[in-house]
Amino acid sequence: MVVEVEIGSLSTTDSPRTSGVDPEHVQALAVVQTPLPPITVHRPTMRVIDGLHRLRAAELQGQRKIAVKYFDGAEDDAFVLAVESNVTHGLPLTTVDRKRAAARIIATHPQWSDRMIASVSGIAPGTVADIRRRAPGGRDGEESRIGHDGRVRPINGAEGRRVASELIAQNPALSLRQVARVASISPETVRDVRNRMMRGEDPVPRRGRRTNGEDHVPAPRVPRPSAVPDRDAAQDRATAVKRLKADPALRFSEIGRTLLRLLNIHTISMEEWDQIIEKVPPHCRGIVAYLAGESAEMWTEVAVRVQSKVAETA
Repeated sequence: MVVEVEIGSLSTTDSPRTSGVDPEHVQALAVVQTPLPPITVHRPTMRVIDGLHRLRAAELQGQRKIAVKYFDGAEDDAFVLAVESNVTHGLPLTTVDRKRAAARIIATHPQWSDRMIASVSGIAPGTVADIRRRAPGGRDGEESRIGHDGRVRPINGAEGRRVASELIAQNPALSLRQVARVASISPETVRDVRNRMMRGEDPVPRRGRRTNGEDHVPAPRVPRPSAVPDRDAAQDRATAVKRLKADPALRFSEIGRTLLRLLNIHTISMEEWDQIIEKVPPHCRGIVAYLAGESAEMWTEVAVRVQSKVAETA
């Protein structure tokens, strides 16, 4: 619910933006004629979580009140929301601010995985791991963490990797998500296991092995998929989608039209993808890479499930 709140009652302390507001951005917002989105405020402390520039712009316009949406969670969660909000929209946080925010989130939410904290703070999971290692206490006493999907997984996933390697060897067509669910590891870990198997390596990295002297036999190789799609594949996809668009069973149903819109996205050529990739802003690359990977895994699972339907009706 959006309410009008006196600007003088709001606090602007404890912001993840340590350098303060950008005067030019405030000026740009102040001349906008249409109403700006409401700011987010932590109700218990009346601290501005998201919208500091909009608040300053309202003050510059001489306003006494501003539209507010309240957040009622804990202060630590309010800070996480502030970081996430300033990473995904508006004027982005600097790299220094994002790293500093990640260090604080590691301290307040140590049970969160590196990938989960990375998705909130807008930096790479490897960078989060480095920050965690340098933090006081490091990884002492940790046995498991909560992943981005909300599932709890052990930090040492050696057993999960071994289970995943067996599943992949038995059925290479399984999606990363399907294997991850059974092995209780993340889809990214399954991807690493699969890549190691393709190279004929042990699916368990040396640092993750138990020091009990047991020998590790490299997992069997699995067929390596083509790394780079053929440049003519885009034209083939466009032709296939064009045929589907002519099918009344898809054209005249809402679900069918949704499917066609989704498939149409993948008809662009590699040259067009190259242009898109080059234009991704540096501060958005981590999030875009994560979302692209998630989308790829979802489409893989869709492909497996639809192919199983083909086998059922054959």
